Amino acid sequence: MPWDNNSNDGGGRNGGPWGQIPGGGGGPRRPGGNSTNIEDLFKRGRDHLPAGLPGGRWLILIGVVALGGFWLSQSVYTVAPQEVGVEMLFGVPKDQLAEPGLHFLMWPVERVERVSLTQNQTIIGSTGASRAGTTEGLMLTGDQNIVDVGFSVFWQIGRPADYLFNVRGPDELVRRAAESAMREVVGRRPAQDVFRDDRAGVELDVLEITQSILESYGTGINVSKILLENVAPPTEVADAFDEVQRAEQDEDRFQEEARQYSNTLLGDARGQAARAREEAAAYKDRVVKEAEGEAQRFVSVYEEYAKAPDVTRRRLYLETIESVLNGSQKVVVESGASGSGIVPYLPLPELRAQQQSNSSTNAGGQ
Repeated sequence: MPWDNNSNDGGGRNGGPWGQIPGGGGGPRRPGGNSTNIEDLFKRGRDHLPAGLPGGRWLILIGVVALGGFWLSQSVYTVAPQEVGVEMLFGVPKDQLAEPGLHFLMWPVERVERVSLTQNQTIIGSTGASRAGTTEGLMLTGDQNIVDVGFSVFWQIGRPADYLFNVRGPDELVRRAAESAMREVVGRRPAQDVFRDDRAGVELDVLEITQSILESYGTGINVSKILLENVAPPTEVADAFDEVQRAEQDEDRFQEEARQYSNTLLGDARGQAARAREEAAAYKDRVVKEAEGEAQRFVSVYEEYAKAPDVTRRRLYLETIESVLNGSQKVVVESGASGSGIVPYLPLPELRAQQQSNSSTNAGGQ
């Protein structure tokens, strides 16, 4: 081959392929005065390869396959359920989110960041047995009392791109924003609102303030719920506070008992009043009915009297005498009976009573 002829043949011709004298003054020189030979370069490269390989070409092929596999492993990715992927082209996030499943991108000009969409919980302050030795939840109320507040923030990622690139440490920002909002709300309210009177109102106010802070920073986070888990006085004044709470509970109990007693008396009075009204109405109806009956009887008697005055007059006389004498003591006195053997005095009621007594005695003996 022409480039193999780079040695001096001694015949007056240059041995170089470009008409240059190897090692001469005008051509390129290698160290030691020898010219470059491509075949020698390849040969020397093969000589430096590890022993046992069939050749450099196979090694190159294996390297190309390995690089292709590595590139494919970086270009194909999977998004798990409850996650979305944010693809980036030259570091700029795309508008379209990658849904759960298998996806492909052109690595390294494109990359992906996965974001979980599950609900997160951030616990702030002290809860339960962890109260001792911590001052994170100590807050000053509007009536100059100190309370130890432990609460949880439940939040989700609403805009994954904003969550990834707008703020450094968004999880810590949620904690700081919620704690600041809770201190603001507690500082405007009396201690009783935080303890029991208006806990729902406190939670709602804290949620609104926290959400507004996170939106102002463009975190892409949505706060779903604020839950007051533990509200207690500081440990140093817990006993005195418990005494106050027991006194307030006793006050509430006494007031409730007084209301129950008042309701009992009021119910009894109302029942008696209703009974008196019912009795008066019944008496009224009875008197009216009796008067109407007497009037109707008088009318009927008058009608009969108009038909037969003498008979009716005599009947009325007899009925009147009967009604008068019906309840009186009846005694028969016979005039002119002296010396005839007849008792002139006969008490009929005593005889009737004696007859009734004898009848009952005979009935008992049988």
